[in-house]
Parts: sequence; structure tokens; C-alpha cells
Amino acid sequence: MTDRLPAPVRRVTDAFKSFTPGQKAVTVFAIIAILVGGYFFATWAAKPSYQILFNNLSTKDASAIVESLQKSGTSYELANDGQTILVPRDQVNALRLQMSGEGLPNDEGTGYSLLDQQGITTSDFMQHANYQRALEGELAKTIKSIDGVEAATVHLVMPKEDVFTDDQSKPTASVLVASKANNSLEEQQVQSIVHLVASSVEGLDPTQVTVADSEGRMLSTGGGATIATGGGNSAEQQTVSFQNRLNASLQRMLDNLVGPGNAVVTTTAELDFDQTETRSKTYSADPAVPAESESINTETYTGSGSGNGGVLGPDNIQVPSGTGSGQYSNKNEVRNRQLNEVQEVRRNAPGGIQRLNVSVLLNSTTAGAVDSAQVQQLISAAAGVDATRGDTIAVASMPFDTSAADAAKDELAAAAAAEKETKQLTLIKTGALLFVVLALVFLAWRANRRAKKRQQLTDQERRHLEEMQAALEAQRQAELEATTAITGAHMLESAEFAGRDDEARQERHREIEELVRDKPDETAALIRSWMSADSTR
Repeated sequence: MTDRLPAPVRRVTDAFKSFTPGQKAVTVFAIIAILVGGYFFATWAAKPSYQILFNNLSTKDASAIVESLQKSGTSYELANDGQTILVPRDQVNALRLQMSGEGLPNDEGTGYSLLDQQGITTSDFMQHANYQRALEGELAKTIKSIDGVEAATVHLVMPKEDVFTDDQSKPTASVLVASKANNSLEEQQVQSIVHLVASSVEGLDPTQVTVADSEGRMLSTGGGATIATGGGNSAEQQTVSFQNRLNASLQRMLDNLVGPGNAVVTTTAELDFDQTETRSKTYSADPAVPAESESINTETYTGSGSGNGGVLGPDNIQVPSGTGSGQYSNKNEVRNRQLNEVQEVRRNAPGGIQRLNVSVLLNSTTAGAVDSAQVQQLISAAAGVDATRGDTIAVASMPFDTSAADAAKDELAAAAAAEKETKQLTLIKTGALLFVVLALVFLAWRANRRAKKRQQLTDQERRHLEEMQAALEAQRQAELEATTAITGAHMLESAEFAGRDDEARQERHREIEELVRDKPDETAALIRSWMSADSTR
């Protein structure tokens, strides 16, 4: 049965049979460990990387999509209590197109599809409620399309219009968003959500939109102010950001001057976040143009004759007595002209520098030769220090306390040495384990080689050796029979010779067996030479 196996399999089988029980146990254990490890590695390598196919699904849509994936034999995973479906990354786009062709998800119960379910018997209240729900669903889908938003929920308060009241309540909105991978939304994204909602609802002011995240943190209050997600308000965040940028730029300059770790710069800024508005009017007048208001009064009298005088005037006209003729005229003219007027409105953006304080500390040990006045001049120019604004700058030089840095350096060196020692111990353990494995393999190879030496002769060579032994036996038997023809006087001598011949033959058999056992290679080579000599005859 074993002879029918292929030669490599036969060699492995023979080698395993030649092992000791301990070697067989180690070999079996190693093979099992390799197979189990290979199985888990293949399982891990074959598992695809999953990506979100659809998120925030209704129960009906999720059930329909899962059923479609099961029919097509596509692997999938469910998350977020069944509202999120994940599929292999390389199949996301194809599956989205396939689901879109099947009309999934159809978003029944959300969005403007609610309005398709209304009938002629729907009351005004239900129509208003369905419109509000539809608008909330559409806004939620729009907000979810923003990069970084995982899910969104919108609630609107839309008061019903009443023609009999003058004071109408304004609509308000609240938005709950969940960001992807627990990454907080940026201020610009929060503002975009606020203005998207405000622009989609008639009469909704952006200051009436409140935005919060899934962790309960306020991102935008109802007053329209955006709150920094880091914990402080927007003014504090902008102040800290400005100080950090200024510190970083000044620190880079000082590091190039005195070297890293030999200078420390700290800035304290007071920013003005008040919004100011300035209105101014400018009137321009052309000297060639008359004045803005002009009044001209002209009174004339013409006539001839003599007589007594009288009093002239518009209300008291007395024509002189006597003979003659006269004419009187009175003209009053008022002219008003408009001057050129320019009205200018200036709004100052918040965030201007109100006051700036800069302090620089140099290490006198390494920066003792540096001129502090020049450093102060450089820092003043780089930071934009303005003395008229009340800004201050201080530059000092004193020795640094490097004990903490030295201790940290020693700890780092000790940690590096410990890590190096750990790596060396790991290498030693790995080398020892490898040495043991190699020793076991060498012992198994040596035992296999000895077993092969014991079984070096092939079947043909054994048959040839048996034939040679049979030929020798036949020759000795013929000699023995030839000696039986001798006279009776030599019978006793022949018997003694036969006994001695049997002993010699047995001795030769033992010598041949020992030779085959101790020197199989030489015996095989000798038999092959005999066989080749017989074939050439």
C-alpha cells in the first residue's frame, strides 16, 4: 500500500515513522498550530472592509434593503440598532445604484412623501402638521448631506397665522446633529446648518435656530451666537487662537536666534469684540454755485410831475398830490438750492487688538552675549507693539533651571535602555526557541538518516544477496556430496569436516549480516559492482 504512494509522500511517511514518540508529538503539535494559525489568518485576510451603505433608516426601509441584499447574496452588517447597514467597501457604489433602481430607500413617513398621502378629507390641522413634518424631514436629509454629519433631527415651531391679531409669534427651530467618528463640527459647518434651516422656513430668523450635538453640547444658541466646541465661548477661542499663532511665530524667530529651548515668549492680548458703527455726512459746495438759500427784494417807482410828497410802501401807497403821472413795482424772490450730500456708514468688525503685552525670557547661560535691546526691537516689530495703544514689552535674561529637562532626559535614556534590554531579551528568547526547533529538526533528520542507512539495500539488491548466499550454500552442498563418495575409512573425517563446514557457513552468514548492518553503503556498492559484472558477461 505504501509503495503506491508518490515518492515525496513516501519519504515524508518514512521520516515520520523514524521519529521518536517525543518528536512525533512535537511535529503533530507544530502542524496543528500552523493549520489553526493559517485558518485564522486566512479568515481575517478574507474578511472585507465594510462601509456605510445607508444610515438612519426607518424599520421598513431597513427590512426591505436587508431582504434585497440577502436575495443577491451580498454580505452585510447591521449597526445603530438596525438603522445603519454596512456592506463591503468595493460594492458600496454599485449597491446604491441597485437599491436606487429598486426604489430603496423610499423614505416613507418622512419628507415631502407625506404630502402624497393626504386626501380630500384631510383637515386643515392635519395638512399643517403634515407640511411641518415633511419640511422637517427634508431639512434633516439636507443637513445629513453635509460632510461630517452622521445623522440629524430637525424640529420646527411654526405658529399658525391669524388675520385677526397684529402680534404674530415668530417661527423657531432646533437641530440635533451627530458627527461622524465623534469629530466635533467646525464653526463654519454649524453656521451653514443655521442658515440652511433659516432660509428654508418662511419668516425664520437665523437667531431663532438652536443647534446641539448628540452629546448634549450646545453648538449654536438661539441668539445666533456660535459656541466653540472646545468648551469656551467664541471670543475666548479667538483670543487663545490669536495668542497661540503670535507665540508660535515669535518663538520660531527666537529659536533661530538663541537656539531651541533657550528662549520663552508669552503674549497676552485683549481683543475688542464690540461691534461699532460710524455714520458720517459730508456736504460739498462749489464756490461758483450761489448759496443754498437766497432772497431778493426789489422795489421801484417811476413817474413825472410835481406835488406834495407821500409815503411809499406796499401797504401804504400815497400818490403825490399835484399834477403828473407815476408807476410803482415791488418784486420779492426766494431761491433754495440743494447741496451735494454724501452719507457714509462704517461698521468695524469685532476682533481688533485693544491691547497687547509681550514678555520674553532668554537663557543667560547660552544667550548672554545677545543684546536685549535688539531683541526687544525685533519682537516689537514682529508683534506690532504700539505704545500709544498701551502695549508693553519686556525682555529679560537669566539662567534657566534645567533640572527638570535633565531628569526627563535621564528618564528617556533609562526608558531607551530598558526598551533596548527588552528587545535583546526578546531576541535571546527567540534565538533560544529557534535553536531548540533546529535541534529537534536536526535530531529528527539524524534519526531518519540512520533509519535510511539501515534500509539502504533495495529489494533487488536483497534478492541478489540471497541468491549469492543460496549459490554458496549449493556449492558447499555439492562439495559435501562429493566427499560422501570417499571410502568408508574417511567417513568419520568427512562428518567432522561437515560439522566444521556448517560452523564456517554460519559464521560467514553472521559476517555478511553484520557487514550489511554496519556498512550498508559499502555493501550496496559491492553488490552493485557484482551485478554490473554479471550483466557484462
